[in-house]
Amino acid sequence: MRDIHERLSKIKETITNSSFKEGKGLGNEIGFYIFDYEPKYEMLVREYVYNLKRQIKKENYNVHIKEFDLYDVMLELLDQKGYLQKNFEMEKKKGSRHVFHATEKTLRLTSDKDNKIVNYISQNTEDDDIVFLTGVGKVWPIIRSHTVLNNLHRVLDHVPVVLFFPGTYDGGSLRLFNEVKDDNYYRAFQLVDKY
Repeated sequence: MRDIHERLSKIKETITNSSFKEGKGLGNEIGFYIFDYEPKYEMLVREYVYNLKRQIKKENYNVHIKEFDLYDVMLELLDQKGYLQKNFEMEKKKGSRHVFHATEKTLRLTSDKDNKIVNYISQNTEDDDIVFLTGVGKVWPIIRSHTVLNNLHRVLDHVPVVLFFPGTYDGGSLRLFNEVKDDNYYRAFQLVDKY
């Protein structure tokens, strides 16, 4: 089994290969990918993603990475709607569970057509981007990664999407933190094999 450092080192080679953006080898469809990792490596993966974006930009590859930290996107959208401060106050009075449900409703997280997170990602993605989705662990349990991926498939079919997932993806289901089973998700490929 490859260790985390070996797997991380393969990401740059994978995403800068011209066939990655063209979907070659995947039935010629643009791919959705998952890079899963042990949750204890969260800070290492965050640092790697940050450095990879800088390195690719500096080395002038024909690749543009657009990162969406789901937690930051959620906060930005709540702030734009004037709900962020209200959520803080609501949490003090009614507890976290109430805030989770209110946020889910405000951002229409269960909607197939008007999910605010999915719309934000779609509207802020250019045709030459490779989308990196991060912040999965920070935003749980409010936002579920399988919901984002399922909804993105309908609106973002022209660019590759990579989900950085602190847990396990077995090709059929996601297990956040290696403990919380998310719903099944079958349409993503491993970005870098573990073996």
